[in-house]
Amino acid sequence: MKRGQTSLSVVILGLLGGILTAGALAADAPSRAASRPAGIANTWSGVERIVAIADVHGDFGQFVKALTAAGVIDAKANWTGGKTHLVQTGDILDRGGDSKKAMDLLMKLEPQAIKAGGRVHALLGNHELMVMTNDLRYVHPGEYKAFGGKPGFARAMSKSGKYGKWMRGHNAVIKINDVLFMHGGLNQQWMKLSLDRINADIRKALHTGPYRGGLLGSSGPMWYRGWAVADVAAVAAQCDPVFKKYGVKHAVIGHTPRRSITPLGQGRVIAADTGMCAYYGGQPAALVIEKHRYLAVYPGRKPVALKVDYKQPTNTPARKAG
Repeated sequence: MKRGQTSLSVVILGLLGGILTAGALAADAPSRAASRPAGIANTWSGVERIVAIADVHGDFGQFVKALTAAGVIDAKANWTGGKTHLVQTGDILDRGGDSKKAMDLLMKLEPQAIKAGGRVHALLGNHELMVMTNDLRYVHPGEYKAFGGKPGFARAMSKSGKYGKWMRGHNAVIKINDVLFMHGGLNQQWMKLSLDRINADIRKALHTGPYRGGLLGSSGPMWYRGWAVADVAAVAAQCDPVFKKYGVKHAVIGHTPRRSITPLGQGRVIAADTGMCAYYGGQPAALVIEKHRYLAVYPGRKPVALKVDYKQPTNTPARKAG
């Protein structure tokens, strides 16, 4: 064989080898991808409509009223929200007897919402944390009964149980458009962490421990109350550095019940917990964010527009050009 023919043969063989290798890699891709842990998204942009509902505490009836008033379910409790993102900010459990029904409804709505182009985000609250770490002080007798007794409840909430697995796969903090959503708030000591890291560390701790302190403690997003205060300056001092870090303008929280959905810190924080469960005797409510408007929605009433526009802190130095 001549030199030119030899070179051409080498090139052809090389090309064939590359094609075969690529084909083998493509065929193997699904199995390799399945062997890698999938990341859980925590950030969305371009969402046209958001509905947030705070603490349910086992009151299924009030939860359904809030969902219906917000227009995300019909009379048969099926998804009608289209591309809406529904955020439940935690504390489905404890204090009321029908938390299983509320969780079952959210599980049902999750795939329905995705099919319609929307999403359901069930965030972790301090009461989910308590139950998952065997702090059962506030479990309602009806919750035990719904699972056939205390052993059945424990199995369901365990790492391998249907409801325990479901909860342990959720986020504690998410960002939609320019809004953070979480149950309590976030102490500035955690600003060094990305949202990915915060959520991943919480999920890891719920699987392996330790179950106290750190992000699971009083300064973490499921317990912290530093944002839920009436003092405007205090809220601004707490929130402004955090908001700058994560590129947001507002935060929506639950955890601390009020009579109505309430803007705090001149609208930096929207406190959405109205104590809707029978234990607190409050009203069902939903926060609707749409077209840059923040509306408090209550069954049988006209939506209330909330004032959330605030001035950026004057003591923040302007960035130099260039």
